[in-house]
Amino acid sequence: MKYIYIILALLVLNSCESELEINAPSELTFNGFWDSETGARAAHSGLYGSFRGETSTFWALGSLRSDVWGGPTFESPFSIDFIESNITVSTAPYGGWAGFYGRIHQLNDFIANVPNIEFNNAEDRDHLMGQAYGLRAYYYYTLLKTWGAVPITTEILNTTSPEGLSKPRSSQEEVMNLIKQDIERSLAAFGDDESFWNGNRNYWSKAATLTLKGDAFIWSGNLLNGGTADFNEAKNALQEVMDIGSIDLVANYADLWGPENENNSEFIFAVQYAENEAQNYYNSFTGRSTEIWPQFNEEGESMQGFVINGSNRYGPSIKTLLLSDDNLDARKDATFIRLFSDSNDGAGYETFNEEKYFGSILNKFLGRIDGSVRIFDNDVPIYRYADVILLLAEAKNYLGEDPSEEINLIRERAYGSDYDPSVYAYTNGSVEENAEAILQERYKEFIGEGKRWWDLRRAGDSYVIENVEFLDPGDEYKLLLPITLDMIGRNPLLEQTPGYE
Repeated sequence: MKYIYIILALLVLNSCESELEINAPSELTFNGFWDSETGARAAHSGLYGSFRGETSTFWALGSLRSDVWGGPTFESPFSIDFIESNITVSTAPYGGWAGFYGRIHQLNDFIANVPNIEFNNAEDRDHLMGQAYGLRAYYYYTLLKTWGAVPITTEILNTTSPEGLSKPRSSQEEVMNLIKQDIERSLAAFGDDESFWNGNRNYWSKAATLTLKGDAFIWSGNLLNGGTADFNEAKNALQEVMDIGSIDLVANYADLWGPENENNSEFIFAVQYAENEAQNYYNSFTGRSTEIWPQFNEEGESMQGFVINGSNRYGPSIKTLLLSDDNLDARKDATFIRLFSDSNDGAGYETFNEEKYFGSILNKFLGRIDGSVRIFDNDVPIYRYADVILLLAEAKNYLGEDPSEEINLIRERAYGSDYDPSVYAYTNGSVEENAEAILQERYKEFIGEGKRWWDLRRAGDSYVIENVEFLDPGDEYKLLLPITLDMIGRNPLLEQTPGYE
């Protein structure tokens, strides 16, 4: 009976509709579910089910408005207005803060109650607390990057009154301060424990918190006037990840992808998908066999018989296809299957041919074939070690240090036996030149992983305007999303995002 109530409570939290996605006091707190280690562990599992439910939103917020997508599709495309930043108050996407506050309140409940539970092993409780603080920091970091000033709530629910639930937007600096505090609380809870929960990288860990710290402190240092102090904090955190022996680059880029390669040494935190449980969202980057079978891949081979029944809703931009069109770079074939309308007399297309181009299938998350069916059960990485290396390059560059070693680690893996330092090695340049080189390396490395928009934003407004064709000087206010009038109507303490009034 206890677990039935827990499930019902989680459903209540996940289905709320108000401006903070809340309409009832916490069922978990007020129905006695925090009286045992067993209950805490059940609630802990629920945190990750909730996080998985938001993964496609994390991806869209971190990628769609960048220069990666918006190219040709061979089915009706999705999210065109969002991709092109055609955003107004009346069309504001992700109303209700994308539902993140429902997830945050689950974490608030967990954080408030788990310390009072006696565990058979106190170190397990500490690890769970480290995870919870890290997850809450990640949610707030996503809110900050998306909307800027947002409400802060860290307490459990103990009221149903609109007055008690309504909160104003806290400043970006206040939100970042909470993120930094939660990061430190997470690290304090983990202590010296660098392990992955149950040996599984589908759970948050100390390495994940340190990676988030590097990411968030670079953002704070560059965009919120944190400066050198924050860049040093970021550098130290990222170097600490590099000292964890169980984390390293996978030797071959293509070996990162596929259900058989999950829990590899490069994944720091990945969202779990499994058959008969949940499939990921990358089916929308493929297509239907009726469109694909008549086409040819770039080797001139027929696509007849390719097992798929998906949709082609997001197409890489021509810029993306040209940038990644390097036959010696392993990331080219590992990222896309490029389709062409003919075989070029069997010779295929060694380089991109826009006239003959039909469309692309994202190759990173193609799942696996079971008989005549393709199952999309790839785990989806939120952070991997390549992230750490290139974030460290960013931190070092902002500190006036040479980031070439980190850039070249990624290039060396990408080119493998074809890596020739005289051709491919990066040599330290000016801060601006280094920043461009890091951005370009991250572009190629993380296509399809929901990173590019955040990378451009973290670099600064000018980088976004310069790289995204749908934004012009004067559109800087569009880098943050508006909130809906309905949200303001339900919470009069909210003020509209600047620029959208």
